[in-house]
Amino acid sequence: MLLHAECKAHSLTALSNKKLKMPREIKDIKDFLLKARRKDAKSVKIKKNTENVKFKVRCSRFLYTLVITDKEKAEKLKQSLPPGLQVKEVK
Repeated sequence: MLLHAECKAHSLTALSNKKLKMPREIKDIKDFLLKARRKDAKSVKIKKNTENVKFKVRCSRFLYTLVITDKEKAEKLKQSLPPGLQVKEVK
């Protein structure tokens, strides 16, 4: 039977062996566009609320999120996304 400390150490090593896909928040639009243009960027999800629009780009390790409160800026950003990237709108 494993002791509590051994169980905790075992679960930590199991977590470190897996590739963790952690979320990250981006504050700058230019930084978000650079992330979206990377080779490992797979897709972008756009979530619209009444007060903001969230752009989420999935890269190999992280899910990068940008929150924009201005609807016009959000529309411009949507138009400037890379053409080869899969874009999915979620409501």
